[in-house]
Amino acid sequence: MTPETLNDPAHLIPAAGKLRRSRRLWRILFFLALAVAVVAVAGRFAAEGAVGDRIARISIDGTIFTDPARRQIIEALGEDARVRALIVAINSPGGSTAGGEELYEALGTVRAKKPVVAVINEVGASAAYMTAIAADRVFARRLSIVGSIGVYYQHIDAGKLLGTIGLDFDKVQTGPFKAEPDIDEPMTGAVRAALQGLVDDSFGWFVDVVAERRGLSRPQTLALADGRILTGRQGVGNGLIDAIGGEAEALAWLESDMRIAADLPVVDSYPLPEQDWFGLGRWLGGQARAALGLPARGPIALDGLVSLWQADLQK
Repeated sequence: MTPETLNDPAHLIPAAGKLRRSRRLWRILFFLALAVAVVAVAGRFAAEGAVGDRIARISIDGTIFTDPARRQIIEALGEDARVRALIVAINSPGGSTAGGEELYEALGTVRAKKPVVAVINEVGASAAYMTAIAADRVFARRLSIVGSIGVYYQHIDAGKLLGTIGLDFDKVQTGPFKAEPDIDEPMTGAVRAALQGLVDDSFGWFVDVVAERRGLSRPQTLALADGRILTGRQGVGNGLIDAIGGEAEALAWLESDMRIAADLPVVDSYPLPEQDWFGLGRWLGGQARAALGLPARGPIALDGLVSLWQADLQK
């Protein structure tokens, strides 16, 4: 086709018409997709609004971090008069100490207003156990993993590796502990002592809340707070959990001891159920993480103080 032919109006008119039809089609598809999204959102909120009194369920899965949105949802459940009780379903090896503390405190505000019961499924250790003891009653399976009361701070000393390849780090700092420990040297002396003080302070708070919530003396708690994990059956024996069971047993306890009606529906409140349309956002988020060299899904490496047992378990 010659340049003269391309500029011929007889060829341009059909092309322009095809472009207009294409634009019209994309506009129609856009508005259809928007309508589907609006209907999905309206349907989700309408369905929730149609439920009267209910038992709310939140699920704490995977590695625990602080989450302001989650905290707001939990606190709203405490204020909602239609929510007669709260079930906390746990399957987590723990996570950051701050994340566990946030969940413990948020669930405490709910517990002051209505019954809260925790159900540990496969694992509820470290910061996840910290979360569980915020409840009025804790259930676990006989072979669930519980406990792991402890805190740690980990540091990689890559000094020998960096020395082998001829790299060294240098810095100007405002004090002897700023930006310590360095990746190219081990934790020693005053730096190690300062970090040990950080760990000990967090550990002391963890031990205190376990002792308070489980009705144990501090010496009894310290005897269990060496980082060990226990089965649910062992946990019942030493007072770390209340009874063997799952959600069915938790519901039976709510009915028998807390006078919660047996026919109330159990409604998932966190994380909120996703419609297929909203799955697109999760997929795009996964692609963005992958582009940064992070796993498309699952936890990112923890930094700072950690209360965790076997992070790789959830991968």
